[in-house]
Amino acid sequence: MAFAVAACSEPGRAPHADTKPGEWKVFEGSWVAAGTVRTIPLGGERRASLADLSGTLMLAGPSRPDVGFRGEAIALTDSQSGMVGRAVWTDERGDQVFSELHGGGPAKGSHVTGTFIGGTGRYAGAAGSYEFTWEYVIAAEDGTVQGRAVGLKGRVRSETTAAPTSDGGRRP
Repeated sequence: MAFAVAACSEPGRAPHADTKPGEWKVFEGSWVAAGTVRTIPLGGERRASLADLSGTLMLAGPSRPDVGFRGEAIALTDSQSGMVGRAVWTDERGDQVFSELHGGGPAKGSHVTGTFIGGTGRYAGAAGSYEFTWEYVIAAEDGTVQGRAVGLKGRVRSETTAAPTSDGGRRP
C-alpha cells in the first residue's frame, strides 16, 4: 500500500517535539499500498481472500507521531463475516508501531478500524486507534492490487517520548 498526503509542519520543528509520554498525538493522513490478494471460493457467492500489502503512509497534524512510515499489512477477509488483519508502521529510524485491523468485506469503500497494540523504540507501549475507508484502485487478474486509504485519521499515545538531537530531530 502506498499512502501519500501533504504533511506540512513549521520549518525546523520536529512534529512531536512538544509531547510528553502518555499525551495523545492526533493525526490525519494517507496510505497507498500495493501487493497481492489470493482468493478462494467458499460456495455460492462467498469468498475468502488473503491480502499482503505494503506502501507509504504519510501523516499530517501538529501532534502527529511522525511524518512518514512504511506501512505493511496482512489481512484475511471473508465476504460474509468481514476482515481481520495486522499492520506494522516503520519510521525512518526503524522504530515500529503495531496494530490490529478489523473491517468489512473486500469491496471498494470498506470501512477499516485499527487498534494500536504496542511498538518498539519511541512507540513502546503504543495505544490508540485509527480508521479509514479502503479503496482498490487497480486489481489485476493475477492477484496484484493497488489501493489507498481514504479519510485516514486517529490518535496514539505511548509510554516513551523521543529526546531531541542536535539537528532538531527526535531520537529515542
